[in-house]
Amino acid sequence: MNVLLWHVHGSWTTSFVHGRHRYLVPVTPDRGPYGLGRARTYPWPDGAVEVTPEELARADVDLVILQRPEELELAEQWLGRRPGRDLPAIYVEHNTPKGDVPNTRHPMADRDDLLIAHVTHFNELFWDNGGTRTTVIDHGIVPPRVEWTGDLDRLAVVTNEPVRRWRVTGTDLLPRFAEIAPLDVYGMGVAGLPEALTATGATLTHPVTGHDDLPQDRMHAEVARRRAYLHLCRWTSLGLSLIEAMTMGMPVIALATTAAVDAVPPGAGVLSTRVDTLVEAARWLVEDRDAAYRLGARAREVAKERFGLDRFLADWDRLMEEETCASR
Repeated sequence: MNVLLWHVHGSWTTSFVHGRHRYLVPVTPDRGPYGLGRARTYPWPDGAVEVTPEELARADVDLVILQRPEELELAEQWLGRRPGRDLPAIYVEHNTPKGDVPNTRHPMADRDDLLIAHVTHFNELFWDNGGTRTTVIDHGIVPPRVEWTGDLDRLAVVTNEPVRRWRVTGTDLLPRFAEIAPLDVYGMGVAGLPEALTATGATLTHPVTGHDDLPQDRMHAEVARRRAYLHLCRWTSLGLSLIEAMTMGMPVIALATTAAVDAVPPGAGVLSTRVDTLVEAARWLVEDRDAAYRLGARAREVAKERFGLDRFLADWDRLMEEETCASR
């Protein structure tokens, strides 16, 4: 198939474009949010090709993957066809609902012209989807090229914009864990994080170091050397970086919130809504590398079985075939 989709979430799109189709990724001169084109920090296969809005007007498109409400109108403008009416469309919802949870209405609620594909069962449950058809396709990842060594007595965090999002990403909790060991925080918008933490009056016993927007392979190599993976998000969808850490064989220390409870089974890490419990787990794993190895080995086993790339792509192939066949 020729599948149109915007580059919105780098990790998820990286997995998606590893399928057997031709993926048309819009690009604009400014490479803005609606024309980002191919990824620069993730390795993408040749099947993902950049197309300009002018080229899309003449392009043969079999299916549109929508990820933001405004893409409906944008796709109609650029294609000259209405997704859901003139060609099949699937709306991928990556996020937990915001606002009046659990009564938040999904922007695609009560539609009969498309299907909403959620990335976790938690998200499908908490969004009010109305009468719109829904399904869930669990994440799948391209396996990292490195495995956990844990040779550094440090904790790794991967998150985007922790200063702006603050309580959402659990940024306010980081000083508690900096009492145990140095923290290395990777992702977009992590510059200025230590200064933002100290500005709140927090005392950082050990340093908190931000590593801003590293290429994926380099980030994986750095994260794999840290003793454990720290996941403190209060209210976000299941982060692919968490799954990547598990696949590398890292033990997980995580808030027992949203879909993390389902993704990290017993024996693969320590989950709790009691922060003291997680702080003590961090102390334990920093001091006991053998225990960290045991938890990480279980995490790797579970992640490879549940979040494998082949399963992810097979699920998407089946769904895309069903939706395109139904529209004929």
